[in-house]
Amino acid sequence: MAVIKHSHQRVGVFIDTQNIYHSARNLYQARANFENILKETVGDRALIRALAYVITTESGEEKNFFDALEKLGIEIKTKDLQIFFGGAKKADWDVGLAVDAISLAPKLDVVILVSGDGDFVPLVQFLRLNMGIRVEVASFGKSTSGKLREEADDFVDLCENPDKYLIRPRALTGHRKVSSQKPIQNHGKKEGE
Repeated sequence: MAVIKHSHQRVGVFIDTQNIYHSARNLYQARANFENILKETVGDRALIRALAYVITTESGEEKNFFDALEKLGIEIKTKDLQIFFGGAKKADWDVGLAVDAISLAPKLDVVILVSGDGDFVPLVQFLRLNMGIRVEVASFGKSTSGKLREEADDFVDLCENPDKYLIRPRALTGHRKVSSQKPIQNHGKKEGE
């Protein structure tokens, strides 16, 4: 069945930032290029809202990354990293993302879920079957739930063109490698450039 995309479709993008960040780092030792992911998944359609769900730490080292996302027009939803007695850590936005997607669905024709997490299968099913919303998923296919791919109306596999969807650190001759933790607006440049 052909995927129907046209400029009058109202689109909401919901980014599971941790999932995409860790997939890019674990699969490619790189950072996700959220700018290109947003541009490619939305296309020429009407972007109504783009939300990224992120975790804040006590050190605040992620602030530059958050600023970079906001410069792209992506709204940031933050939650503090929970650290439990014994050192266990928890950072989970699944329920918050799902509630926002359901709440905004009446104003949208298409929900784009940028995540490979199989925990979102019930959300995709609910949006499609109960609300009549078209649901597209974009993520790195090598780390994406097979069931999530099946349930989506369309799947964009970021692994099919990783150079488009990643910012890779470049090796510096005789120097250290650029950290993959730099904010996305640096685009892999050395400090001070």
